[in-house]
Amino acid sequence: MAELHYQSLSDTCRQLKSGALSSAELTEYMVSRIVDEDEQLKSYALLMIESAAQQAAQLDELRASGQPLGLLHGVPIAIKDLLYTKGVPTASGTRVMHDFKPEFDATVVRRLREAGAVIIGKTQLTEGAFGAHHPDIDPPKNPYNRNHWPGVSSSGSGVAVAAGLAFGALGTDTGGSIRFPSAACGLVGIKPTYGRVSRYGAFALADSLDHIGPMCRTVEDAARMLEVIAGQDPNDDTSLPDAVPNYVAAANEPLANLRIGVDWQYATNGVDDDVVGAVRAACERYREVGAEIVDVTLPFEYRQLVDEWGITCGVECARAHAEFFPARRAEYGPVLAGLLDLGLSVPPEKYTELEALRAVFRGKLDELLSQVDVMMTPCMTSVAPTVAEMDQSVASEEGRAAFITFTAPFDYSGHPTITLPAGLNAAGLPLSFQLIGPRLGEAMLVRAGAAHEQALGPMPHPPV
Repeated sequence: MAELHYQSLSDTCRQLKSGALSSAELTEYMVSRIVDEDEQLKSYALLMIESAAQQAAQLDELRASGQPLGLLHGVPIAIKDLLYTKGVPTASGTRVMHDFKPEFDATVVRRLREAGAVIIGKTQLTEGAFGAHHPDIDPPKNPYNRNHWPGVSSSGSGVAVAAGLAFGALGTDTGGSIRFPSAACGLVGIKPTYGRVSRYGAFALADSLDHIGPMCRTVEDAARMLEVIAGQDPNDDTSLPDAVPNYVAAANEPLANLRIGVDWQYATNGVDDDVVGAVRAACERYREVGAEIVDVTLPFEYRQLVDEWGITCGVECARAHAEFFPARRAEYGPVLAGLLDLGLSVPPEKYTELEALRAVFRGKLDELLSQVDVMMTPCMTSVAPTVAEMDQSVASEEGRAAFITFTAPFDYSGHPTITLPAGLNAAGLPLSFQLIGPRLGEAMLVRAGAAHEQALGPMPHPPV
């Protein structure tokens, strides 16, 4: 099974459905690889070895019986450890929830199982999905360079998929936590439209900003996972009733007459040369396949939303942690405790002001995206910084605002994004960019992402 772990999820699923691969044997192989490699990479919070083996065996029996098989049949998938998993500890990166065992699966976990995914384990995340790991936790390591940042709260998911320890994973994004680890680890990440994917059974960082989405090695893989988890859920009254398109088909459809908007001041101001170069190179690839690059201007309200994102996040995070904080403050790490203190101190009128600004920004962005098909921006102002540089940045308000410049506005607005790999820089670190689409425009993002992926060619795997 040499290099099987780096096959695409989609190719692996096709082999499992044909009988060329056994899910039981594949799952055993992946568990063995995780045991060998993850002692150094720290991507998993826990493995679900026994239940994964049982699932895999049942799926092999299902295939042998000639029954219909799901979009993820037999494929080992990882889930972020804030997604409820029945009877399995779901700690959300905290100490206060260390022993919490939910009585039901999150909707997205249930849908993965129903589509034939083998849930192989739960990935590590920052405390409460905010900006830093709890001091008791050894954070995940970037497989491209272990001295560099692997992204923020969904970093365990990013590391696991990039290192060939899972074929795909679920992450969550409140201020950039699907996009940062996807960018830092060379992956495709989709942050869906707010409400496209149910949040029922996901422990919240901030309810109005949280999105759940796939992190994979190819666009088709991400499309496959998104198609499974998307759709209305009666348990989540913010979930959208719109029908779920065939995203897998979209990944294989030709691209024609794409109009890509770029705000060059936004995309270059304070942005490192490597990142600007990756955006410009992506524009050239799109031109070569017939796309038009159009100058646009992002609504200026984005700046205040970036600067004051912590206020909205803090207020809503304090609601999520009301059962534990401040009563059990001593069990919290300093970064999350600081956010909760902020949230508890915010005057109601300030939160309301930001909600009004959010509505204005969303409306203006809708108007911009009615004039182009998608908008292109960086994901981050630099390639993955060193862990030490990132720790220093997270400690300062100014640094925190800088690194969410290209992510937080689209969590506020709820528009979908796709993060795309763009090769490696001279130091061997992944380059990336993102596309932002109109609300419920995920199929367009998938088509556009697949076109770039084909033009770029395969992403080099990390030295694991």
